[in-house]
This record gives sequence, structure tokens and C-alpha cells, in this order.
Amino acid sequence: MQRKIKIGIDVGGTFTHAVAIDTATVEIIGKACVPTTHSADEGVALGVINSMHELILHAKILPEEIILIAHSTTQATNALLEGDVAVVGIICLGQGFEARFAKKSANLGNIELSPGKYLKTHFIFINTGNTEWKNEVPGAIAKLKNDGSETIVATEVFGVDDPVNEDFVCSVAESNGMLATAAGRISRLYGLRVRTRTAAINASMMPKMLNTANMTEKAIRGSGINAPLMVMRSDGGIMDIEEMRKRPILTMLSGPAAGVAAALRYMKISDGIFLEVGGTSTDISVIKNGKPQIRSAQIGKNRLFVRTLDVRTLGIAGGSVPRISNNKIIDVGPRSAHIAKLQYAGYSNTAFNTFTIERFSPLPGDPNDYMRLRLDTDAPLMTITPTEASYFLGLVKETGHGSADMNRVKRVFLEAAKILGTTPELLAEEILKLASQKIEPVIKRLIREYKLEEDTVQLLGGGGGASAIVPYFAQHMHYPHSIAKNTEIVSAIGAALGIIKDSIEKNIINPTESELIDLRRQAIDSVMRMGAKPDSIEVTVEIDSRNKKVNVTAYGSGEMTTGTDKKSVLTENDIAERAAMSLKTTVPEITLAASTEFFLVYEHIGIKKILFGLWKEKSVRSRVLDRDGIIRLQLHDCVVKKTTVSGLKETVTSLIQELTAFGDAGALVPSFFVLAEQKIIDLAGLITESQIISLAELELQNLPSTNQIVVIAARKS
Repeated sequence: MQRKIKIGIDVGGTFTHAVAIDTATVEIIGKACVPTTHSADEGVALGVINSMHELILHAKILPEEIILIAHSTTQATNALLEGDVAVVGIICLGQGFEARFAKKSANLGNIELSPGKYLKTHFIFINTGNTEWKNEVPGAIAKLKNDGSETIVATEVFGVDDPVNEDFVCSVAESNGMLATAAGRISRLYGLRVRTRTAAINASMMPKMLNTANMTEKAIRGSGINAPLMVMRSDGGIMDIEEMRKRPILTMLSGPAAGVAAALRYMKISDGIFLEVGGTSTDISVIKNGKPQIRSAQIGKNRLFVRTLDVRTLGIAGGSVPRISNNKIIDVGPRSAHIAKLQYAGYSNTAFNTFTIERFSPLPGDPNDYMRLRLDTDAPLMTITPTEASYFLGLVKETGHGSADMNRVKRVFLEAAKILGTTPELLAEEILKLASQKIEPVIKRLIREYKLEEDTVQLLGGGGGASAIVPYFAQHMHYPHSIAKNTEIVSAIGAALGIIKDSIEKNIINPTESELIDLRRQAIDSVMRMGAKPDSIEVTVEIDSRNKKVNVTAYGSGEMTTGTDKKSVLTENDIAERAAMSLKTTVPEITLAASTEFFLVYEHIGIKKILFGLWKEKSVRSRVLDRDGIIRLQLHDCVVKKTTVSGLKETVTSLIQELTAFGDAGALVPSFFVLAEQKIIDLAGLITESQIISLAELELQNLPSTNQIVVIAARKS
């Protein structure tokens, strides 16, 4: 039988990794690594193509076996940080009393992207109250082009409600050979200035990103591969390359998103804090109830109407260089061995007997206290990093890019400790302790912000430098941890296993069921156009009543076989043991509250003492696991009910009456989840009984009325 293979490619700052995965077994059947081609005429596209060709050659993959190619990219982020963007011409439309407001709000001037780097814009206002306004558009575009604009943005005060005027301006621009963005097509949120700014940043990326997309697609098609070509989105999903051509802004955090996708789909993590560790920096993000946490994007000081992963990036990683003062390690990083042009002591092939320790500045303006090792020969300079420290202390289990030379590691630490007047063990400990102290406040902040329970926090490490940072930090914080298999290519794996995704965010004051259903349909249509199979699509709806907006996210797979449909070898007792371990108790102390063909729900009832034990309160904690033993949901203070599709409405109504809380903000209905066949239907973002029932019934409409389902309601705090 012909294999079905997905190829994932991750474009990193130093290397571009490619990986091939057999969808039937989720086994890696080949991998390749080439230098990232930042300076090539073709840009990073050349590295994508080279890595793919090398992978296909070495893994002996036939073009017809490939069913999907997906890649992450740093190109959009790098372009913004470096100011390598196109000049944007803004055409603002409006009339009457709104004209003055529009002229002020949409005229953005120069947008600061990063310190000293700006996106330059030009501006023209057209009064749509003039019946002949459309005749002014070609002249306005010609003037903007003459002023230096390379792309066009069309924006109108209420363009989100009716984008026909914005679309007209874009069509005229495109007929004149210019790329264009309609602001209302990028975001449906009110707020003319932020919406226009978001569209301008999108338009500024288009020439470079389209050039890369076109070269990549041409090379892949030229290789005889007709599989869909996908690009990683900043919210953890993938989109087809045609959608990327329209909205390149969605790839801003493509790299970290690929790592999180791997944590979800490859490591099978439903809850945890994911640390993707490279050589120079570490990206930290939260996964909760099987979903990455999302926030509004920001460029410099500018808020955007784009949802991205909430990623916290720190300048500490596997290659961070120690800093010294008075023969004592005082800090680690943010400069790395790669940036400082130093060899890793544990990986260098240079022979040495002794060395001296020097202080130096890696880059102009850096402090003169970074540590490097000068050998007793004219060999290249070296340094010791958290990587060598972790090896010295025996903490490395997953080797990433290859094992360090332990003999060299020991000799370097012995010699360095002698020079610094300490012991090798204390020197290694100090390097890792200082690195951990930089990560600790970020982890604590994420735990607070996302209301994670300290006793359930686990750390997940990915990336080539994961073993240099995560094991010691986990010890330091007393948290359990795991490192991904094939950790150095985890982002490429995430790209290959990414799910097709799109989100629609719109301002609605009091959304009706029909409005929610319409948005849901639009989101489903979008992912289906990109290749998602209808039966694979799941939808979440979140209502933000404070900010009067609704977000609908649809996601699905173009290939149903991803390894999750193979028969599990675990017994129910095996799964119960995993549930008990997660609940930090024993199997006899937990109860199987409900089960289906695909899921098991376990409960643990505890007694919480309040007011010095004078008052006792029952606490119910639940875990939903699939038949592969993967924890899919962690819920607290909840009620589990088994019912049928026809009994859904009565069950939901009963649970709302039982669990609704009342506070200053009014009634807080519980968060609902429905287990139906292979899906977990997430209704937690809905706020009224009618919304919950309407959307749940819509999700279940194709199932027989007698089908067994499980309804879980968790009280909101």
C-alpha cells in the first residue's frame, strides 16, 4: 500500500529543518537540516526548497506519496524587526460627519516597528458622499505610487459591515499592478485606527512574502509534487499558501507556533507550559485544556487586530554566554555563542591543554564582561554555556543536535573552575541557576495570568537547546518535566502535524443564535476551502461580553489518518493509573464518572478545609482521557452527566440551574463540554443557555438521537 507522508519544514534563525512523517503511524521516516538562507537572492525560500529536496532524496520519498507540505517561517517577524517592509499608500473612504474622524484616525504617518525601524505610509482621503467618487480612485492610486507607495490599503469607517467600497479600491489598485489590502477583510473589529494599522502592516509584508511563496510553490510543483502547500499561522494552525498571500500578517509568530503545534499533536500534551529552547532564545507559552493560549498581537507599542500565541521570549538558551566579574559568574546571556562567534567547548574539535579566561564585548555597545576561553594555541575561541553545564551535571537525556564530548566537557570545567577558584560542580550549578532565575518570574506570571494550579503544572521542553535549560529549571522549581523526542526538529514536526485553522473575530453587542451560527458557518467554509475534511472540523465560539466581540475558530485536518485512529493497547486500568497520577492520588481514590467508545472521565472527590478547618467544602476534580491515555481535559468543580443526543437540552438546563453562580457581573453560567464520538465539543466561551443549546444541537445534528454523549459542566470562578 502506498504511504501517505506529510512533510514539515521549520525555518529557524540558523538552520532550516525538514521532516517526513508517515500519517498511518506518526513515525518519522526521514529528516534533513540545511543552513537557513537569509542572504540568498531567493531568501529563506531557498533553504525550504533545499531541505525538502535533501529530505526526499535521503528518505527515498516518491512525489505521489506526499499528501501535504507545511512550513513555518521567521520571515515576517524578521522583516518587521529589521524594517525590511514596503511603503504603504492608504486610501481612506468616508463621508459626512465621519470624514473628520476618519482623516485623523486612518492617517498613520510612520509606524514604529522596532527601535529605529519604521513602516512609512502615505495618505489620501476620498469623500464617498460625492457620487463620482469612484472616478477619483485611479488618480489617488497613481499619486500614492508616484510618492513612493509600493502597496495600497483601502479603509473605511464602517468597512467591516460592508466592504464593497474597500474591495473596489483594491480591485483598481490590482488592475494597475499594485498589491492591495482591504482593512475590513483583515479584521472585522470596530476601531478604525487599529484596523487600518493592522491592514497597513499586512500590506507592507506582501511583496516579500509573495515573492517567497511564489518561488517555493514553483520549485515544489517543478519537483512533480501536487500536494497542498501550507504555512504555519501565528495562532498555532496552518493555512494554505493562497491564504498566506492575502494575509501574510498571520505568520508573524509562525516559528514558536510550530513548536506548540508539536506539543499538542506529537507530544500529545493537553496542559502544561511549553519551553522551546534554541541557541539564543527561549519561547515560553501555555497550553490549557488542549489549546494554546492566545492574545492580541502587538508590534512595538502598536496593538493589532490579529490573534497570536501568547509567547514570552527570553534571551536565555542553550548557547547563552556566561558573564564574569572578579572571577565570579554574575549573569548568563543574553548574547549567545552563535552571536559572539564562539565555539561551544563541548562540541569543538580543537585539541587543547590549557586556556585562559577573558572578558570581552560580543557586539559593539555590549558590556565588557562576557566570558570566552582563549586556548594555548591559535585555535578558534570557545566558551562554556548552559549546554555544557547541563552535560557536566548529567542532566541531558535527549541530545538534540548530537552529544557533546564528555571528556572535553569535564576537562573544560576542571580547568575553568581552577582559574575561577571554585569547584566544577559549583561552576556548572551557578551557570544553570542564573539561567533559571531569568525564567522563573515569567513562569510564575503565566501561572497567575492563566490561573494554573501549582500542583498540576508540568514543563515541556522542545528545541535543540531544551536539555540545556529545562531539566535543571524543573528541579529548581520542583515541577515535573519532559523533553520531546527528536527535540531538535520539534518545530518541523509541528508544521507537518499542524491543523488547518481560521478565526473570525467580530464586534457584536448582544449576539443572537443566528448570528453565532452564521459566523460559525463562515469559519467552517474558510477551512474547508483550504482543504479540511468536513467530518474533521471542530469549532469553538468565545463571547467577550466586556469588549462586545465574538471570536469563532474552526480547525480541521485534510487527512483523517493521523495515528489517533489506531487501536489503543492500553487497558482501562492503565488509563485509570494515568488519571490518578494527574490527580495526584491513587486508583482506588478515583471514580469512573462516565465513559464512551473514545473517552473516559475520572473524578476525584476531596475535602477542602476552610477557616482553620471550621468549615469543610467538597471539591470535585475531573480528568477526561482518550483511549490512548492522553489527558484531554482537566476540570475542577464540575458535574458529569451521561445522556443521549435527544436528552442534551434537558441535561444542559438542569446543570445550569444547579451550577450557575451569581456575582457583581450577574449570572455566570458554567462552562460546558460535550463528548460526542471522537470529538470534544468546547462550549465554554458561550454565556447564555440558549446559545449553549443552539450550538450544541448544531454540532450534534448529524448523530442519531439515541447516541450516547457525555455532558460536563464546570462552575466558573
